[in-house]
Amino acid sequence: MKLALYLPNFRDKVTVPELEELTALAEDLDYDSVWTLDRIVVPEASDRGELKYSFGMMTEFPPQLPVSSRGEWLQGWPLIPWLAAKTSKVRIGMSITDTPYRAPGVLAAELATVDHLSNGRLNVGVGSGWMPEEFAASSASHIFPRRHAHVRETLEIMQGIWTNDLFEYHGEFADFERCGFGAKPVQKPYPPIYFSGLRDPKRSALRIAKYNLSGWIGIQDTPEELQNWRAAIQRELENLGSSRSVDDLEMCSMIWFVITDEKTDQTPAGKASNLMVGTAEQITDNLKRYQEAGLTMPLLWPPFADVPVSKTLDDMKRLTEEIMPKVEAS
Repeated sequence: MKLALYLPNFRDKVTVPELEELTALAEDLDYDSVWTLDRIVVPEASDRGELKYSFGMMTEFPPQLPVSSRGEWLQGWPLIPWLAAKTSKVRIGMSITDTPYRAPGVLAAELATVDHLSNGRLNVGVGSGWMPEEFAASSASHIFPRRHAHVRETLEIMQGIWTNDLFEYHGEFADFERCGFGAKPVQKPYPPIYFSGLRDPKRSALRIAKYNLSGWIGIQDTPEELQNWRAAIQRELENLGSSRSVDDLEMCSMIWFVITDEKTDQTPAGKASNLMVGTAEQITDNLKRYQEAGLTMPLLWPPFADVPVSKTLDDMKRLTEEIMPKVEAS
């Protein structure tokens, strides 16, 4: 099992030195990767609990974001080239890049450049977004009903640009003649592509097979959910007659992470469950269950509030030094 750090750039208050300290420790501890969070805006309506949908469209949460509209969070995308400059070993990426907020051709060209800045350490995560208010603030309201189609076109355009000297595309969201977009990615044929959401195994299998995707990223998934999800995707891949297997797919989940002194309530509560929030013993047991279920890489997610960076730094060390050896020995 690999470890990844999900940087807490989405908080009411976070500083660049804090993110730098967390990133440096992840690299020192030989984490696989460091990821940022994509959040363009927090609508004022969120402060009143009046978003159109619950947080992440997850029914366990209210129609409200965990960060204030007046918060001072840092945007995830500009942090990626910064991470490339600040690191030399860990892979870097954003979980997840909501494609409807970006022009596909521009995104493809910028990602290729970042792959050069990082000397071939870029992971590309793509998703559709979920918050209509954010689509409006990104001048993309017209895309919301067709956001999943936008992801598909973005995948086609990125891969076309990355593997052709000149490329043209004529689709619903992009329409351009043959163009060159500059340097190709260092990684061949292109950086690993991860996708999120799509709780429909048939559509997910189709996307994996058609676009040669490398990984899937969920959020707060239980070991049982992951095991069932892996099995469902494998069945659909077999039904398609695809040569791909779920075993060659990186299975990831963004999971809130805090080591506590006292035991936490581990009663299942869907996405609000304490999965990686608990004592060292509880977390060890849960990681063993995750390993058996097929989770290949948890994205360790410091909570949005009430946990200082100094605490997360200590927890990262304890996880590596005390917990993971027990997990790996099981």
